[in-house]
Amino acid sequence: MTTELPKAYRGLESLKVSKVHHWTDKTFSFTCERPASFRFRSGEFAMIGLPNGDKPLLRAYSIASPNWAEELEFYSIKVPDGPLTSKLQHLKVGEDILIRPKPVGTLVHDALIPGKRLIMFSTGTGIAPFASVMRDPETYDKFDEVILTQTCREVKELDYGKSLMAEIAEDELLQEVVGNKLRFICSTTREESPEMGRMTDWLSDGRFEAATGLALNPETDRVMICGSMEMLAEHKEICKAAGMEEGSNSEPGQFVIEKAFVD
Repeated sequence: MTTELPKAYRGLESLKVSKVHHWTDKTFSFTCERPASFRFRSGEFAMIGLPNGDKPLLRAYSIASPNWAEELEFYSIKVPDGPLTSKLQHLKVGEDILIRPKPVGTLVHDALIPGKRLIMFSTGTGIAPFASVMRDPETYDKFDEVILTQTCREVKELDYGKSLMAEIAEDELLQEVVGNKLRFICSTTREESPEMGRMTDWLSDGRFEAATGLALNPETDRVMICGSMEMLAEHKEICKAAGMEEGSNSEPGQFVIEKAFVD
């Protein structure tokens, strides 16, 4: 006799974890099997989590792997008292996670009108959706230049992004598509590093223009933003002040922000 699943579990799938990597004492990534029927656009997020009695513990997580990858990758912060992350950080290879196979999100090409330069602003684990976008060949078909920025408190927290750049450089197929179009600008706010400060300050004081050659231009630039609530609000105001309009899946614009958060 088969025991019927609680209603809250219906529609969820169980995926086996194949790899776990702890980047710092605050961040980790994990990879799991991808269902054959699971389709998503690079930059989207999915609800994932763990069983928790009659009601699973689920949160929105950006899919860090590109849409062509055979596995699903996620990059997460560790929150000691977080309802989900306090448990998720102890994942082991061979264990299972739950996923609701209905990815959604605004950090996708469809939410932006055509442009020449794509700029992706991120802080901390906000780089996750861009880990997907930066490895998608469509990104380089649509844009002549791609700039990814990440700001963290400490240098070690930038390792995940640096590893992605190294992966692209070593992948002959990806490198053929990416060429010299991709640039990664990383900065810190607490620990001393070659580049210091928040990107909002860089945009305000001219450092961004000096580093990239151009200030934000609504005619040619398209922007994606992912980070904390405060970071999103500040970047949104800067984009609007530059004459950009926010986009969505139904009405594409010149910039988009992520609206899903992990505890």
